[in-house]
Amino acid sequence: MKPAPKTFHVKSFGCQMNMYDGDRMSELMSAEGMTPAEAAEADLVVLNTCHIRERATEKVYSDIGRLRKNGRAPMIAVAGCVAQAEGAEIVRRAKVDVVVGPQAYHNLPELVAKAARGEAALDTDMPVETKFGRLPARRRVPPSAFLTVQEGCDKFCTYCVVPYTRGAEVSRPWGAIVDEAKALVDAGAKEITLLGQNVNAWEGEDASGNVQGLDGLIRALDRIEGLKRIRYTTSHPNDMREGLIVAHAEVEKLMPFLHLPVQSGSDRILKAMNRSHSRDSYLRILDRVRAARPDMALSGDFIVGFPGETEADFADTLSLVDAVGYAQAFSFKYSPRPGTPAADMAEQIAPEVMDERLQRLQAAINRDQEAFNLASVGRRCGVLLERKGKLPGQLIGKSPWLQSVHLVADAAIGDMIEVEIAAAWPNSVSGVELVHEAA
Repeated sequence: MKPAPKTFHVKSFGCQMNMYDGDRMSELMSAEGMTPAEAAEADLVVLNTCHIRERATEKVYSDIGRLRKNGRAPMIAVAGCVAQAEGAEIVRRAKVDVVVGPQAYHNLPELVAKAARGEAALDTDMPVETKFGRLPARRRVPPSAFLTVQEGCDKFCTYCVVPYTRGAEVSRPWGAIVDEAKALVDAGAKEITLLGQNVNAWEGEDASGNVQGLDGLIRALDRIEGLKRIRYTTSHPNDMREGLIVAHAEVEKLMPFLHLPVQSGSDRILKAMNRSHSRDSYLRILDRVRAARPDMALSGDFIVGFPGETEADFADTLSLVDAVGYAQAFSFKYSPRPGTPAADMAEQIAPEVMDERLQRLQAAINRDQEAFNLASVGRRCGVLLERKGKLPGQLIGKSPWLQSVHLVADAAIGDMIEVEIAAAWPNSVSGVELVHEAA
């Protein structure tokens, strides 16, 4: 038996949904009377894991080893997608105290109590009932807050483990989302980012029983007094419906930023990935989005070195990047995930070839990101101040286009101020305050 922990630390890896889940687990522990602490001092350390990248599992074991250095023996809980994928193997190999999957973390306090009594504490079920109703109310949140509205994925891309670790696509109910959004605003949020593995696949009935898509939900949140900005991520091209595109033209609070992963510019590779969209259909979506909102900043995801990718296929990806002109994008080398179809495909690409292609792709992405930032110089826009900078008096916030803006201003964190973009660099811009409006 172990003493019941009095302090805790949650370390989250990976996507924004993991960050949201990590925050909710922290709230669960706080509601149990525990207090947050640094990992080196905490009685309970929760490793909230991501399983997207190769060697994710080995990283978990390395972290566990570091936590047990110098004779320390904190209670260790492994949560998230690695927990879901590995389950009892983590308990057997690393002898951790608690293993809990991403659909069961609402049971974390109960599992911690069982572990303290010396009982097995493993829960990787994917229950039909929602976990969200069992989570505590949000009390205090940052100016920009995450709100999960959809989980899981039915797309089954051949490289991806999400359908196996997060389950099928599920949309949270309309009322629960609206209520949580209002609670977030009451707790201090000025901006809400709606989260989902395929967030634009969200669908549900509104208070009148009418079926709504994500655009209808956004329009409902637009009516919340005190909410200044709305964003959403991550979207799938197949679910980019006309109503959502129109919302970008009509809803002032909906920011002009769209993260729409494409993964490859080659139709042959897209088909092998089971992406269910083509290069042309993707570009036509972007044309419609830009027609609705001409100042739209675009973001995407790319995988290089997918099995069978030729130099010609990769050239198609580079040409797509040239055609779009992304404001930012994320790019990764393909990494095989056990149990996915792509892991067993022939023509796996040599690591040195992937490295070289990734460098070329990132050079093109960085070029366009810097060009987008430079083109912003002279623009006037609202900036939501989110945190202090490294320099005395410096504050950092986000522009409508999700650029990091640093400036010195007579303002406080959480304020929305009017700024003129004065200078730009590859990864950020600087601004000068024009008018301070206490938010």
